[in-house]
Amino acid sequence: MKSPLRVLAFRNFVHSTSVLPTTCKVIALLCVFHCFIGDGLAVGAAANAATDGEPELDQASVNRERPNILWITSEDNGVSWISCYGGTNARTPAIDELAKEGFRYTHCFDNAAVCAPTRSCWITGMYGVSNGTQPMRSRNEIPHNQIHYYPDLLKQAGYHTSNPGKTDYNIGGRPDKECWDYAGGKKQTRYGWKLRQPGQPFFAVVNITDSHESRAHGSVENTKRDPAEMKLYAYHPDLPDVRKNYAKYADAVERMDRKVGEIIAELKRDGLYDDTIVVYNSDHGGVMARSKRFLYSSGVHCPLVIRIPEKWKMFYPAARPGMTVDRLVSFVDMPKTWLSLAGAEIPDQFQGRVFLGDGVESPPKYHFGFRERADERLDNVRLMRDARFAYHKNYMPYAPAGQHLAYLWKAPLTAAWEKHHREGKTDEVTGRFFRARVSEEFYDNESDFDNVHNLINAPEHQTKIAELKSAMRAKQLELRDSGLMPEKMRERRAAANHVTLYEMVRDDSLYPLEHYLDVADLALARDAANLGTFVTGMSDEDEVVRWWSVVGLHLLGGDAAEAIDVLERALQDDAHEVRMMAAWTLVNLGHPDDAIACLDSLLFEGTNNETMLHNVIDWMGEPALPLVKKYVENGGGRQGRYGIGVLGRIAELNGW
Repeated sequence: MKSPLRVLAFRNFVHSTSVLPTTCKVIALLCVFHCFIGDGLAVGAAANAATDGEPELDQASVNRERPNILWITSEDNGVSWISCYGGTNARTPAIDELAKEGFRYTHCFDNAAVCAPTRSCWITGMYGVSNGTQPMRSRNEIPHNQIHYYPDLLKQAGYHTSNPGKTDYNIGGRPDKECWDYAGGKKQTRYGWKLRQPGQPFFAVVNITDSHESRAHGSVENTKRDPAEMKLYAYHPDLPDVRKNYAKYADAVERMDRKVGEIIAELKRDGLYDDTIVVYNSDHGGVMARSKRFLYSSGVHCPLVIRIPEKWKMFYPAARPGMTVDRLVSFVDMPKTWLSLAGAEIPDQFQGRVFLGDGVESPPKYHFGFRERADERLDNVRLMRDARFAYHKNYMPYAPAGQHLAYLWKAPLTAAWEKHHREGKTDEVTGRFFRARVSEEFYDNESDFDNVHNLINAPEHQTKIAELKSAMRAKQLELRDSGLMPEKMRERRAAANHVTLYEMVRDDSLYPLEHYLDVADLALARDAANLGTFVTGMSDEDEVVRWWSVVGLHLLGGDAAEAIDVLERALQDDAHEVRMMAAWTLVNLGHPDDAIACLDSLLFEGTNNETMLHNVIDWMGEPALPLVKKYVENGGGRQGRYGIGVLGRIAELNGW
């Protein structure tokens, strides 16, 4: 433990014994005094502490060493919504003022693009793909005896911790609120620092919900901001409901900004502004469709503003306040940085890099992001980018990015956009969201922040693409990326072996990741030369190899015609996921009879992966409509967790 924290621990010990008689305090202090002798505490100071009730320590010195930290988070707004980042749709004077007094980071990125997997990353300091917490609201368990929550470590360092707002950590086996000193309840205050012991340093989270996606739902009429003045992303068609929805959300962002101002004003009223490092950032990008949940810049590029009082100017990340900082920061860096600022223990589990304070580490060269299931819709994407260029790998390219997701469709913009597309009015840029994807994407974010010009085949970028692809594979191996098998399949394997996903993916006998990366890359390549490899792989004893083999056959399209017999046999595969994909592939190849019968059996007799089954039926389109009609006629459920379900939506569109 660092010297200032020994002093602080000594002070807190004395405070805890203040109710004892003086003689008892002297005895207690002498018993522990040898623990502090190395820090230069004098016997006279100990005696004064015993007789006066408080040690005569230089508290200002302690505070200078380890500051208070206030972390203000807002929900769902990327850099485009903040005016000090050049955003014009909303005015954010409170955040802008904080940037003038502090430092504005220009390259801060979320790792997950949606709340629960992001907050899993924040609480553990680990990428969700590394411990199996990347699917939305999965709440998979982790080995809590091995993986620490950062507030626990802050408390051990003497800090009072508070987070009375949103937790949503997406982790099972431990209540979310348990790690905080104050997490809401009887004393109800959003400003948790008010509940600390006198003089105790604090780490306080205040989460603002005013900019959450839900604030873009409902009526878009009578907005304060003028819809005509809204600047649209290039991928959105210029429609009245689109502009109105932008304006409605801009109003929400301005309310959020006012809350930022209120929080800072309260800190000032308590006389703590010049004793506290104030951090502001959003929890991911958003919120108009194709931002939140997606790894494009509008979904992951986030504002990060940090004000550091002059007494800690040795922590300044640039020469003076008001300047920008170009260092690349990933959200996974944040919990490790907070621990470093507090002088707390930092276990090896923390996968980020310290970007602020006296423990600052070298900046990362790349940012790694991931996307998997969001609510009822499946997807699987990985992102590797630097400050300018971004490489995306789509592990489920057969699924359109813009597949219907009930919660996303609550915003009038999304429904209007989809209707425009169904009417055949979108172009190559505005319609791509609703079409199946290519396996790889590459963007120059400097000239194309909206990520609408895929440069994956551009000759001049092949060296950079190869660099980012290599870096992505290295990172996946380093983290033990758990997403190289379907979600339910990996849950079944972990359960069968009585281990958590975290433990399973670190056991090569259960999860040979390097091999899985290889077979997945073959599948995504869409190269007919690999047909024989896929046919052979369909007989592999490992269901993951069979999965990627059938995906490879599916992506070959008509070039997979020679594998009809193999696909027919796969309709009886032990893994239901393989059956589903084989059935869809057979339908596409003009052999629907047995394939539809297989899907019918899974739908009405049961499957161990209902979510994937419903998604596959939707992706199939018209050939699967009789299955959906039969499903609703037999009383199949139309609703999902956040609104209409996948099959209910198909029925709705067809008037059933």
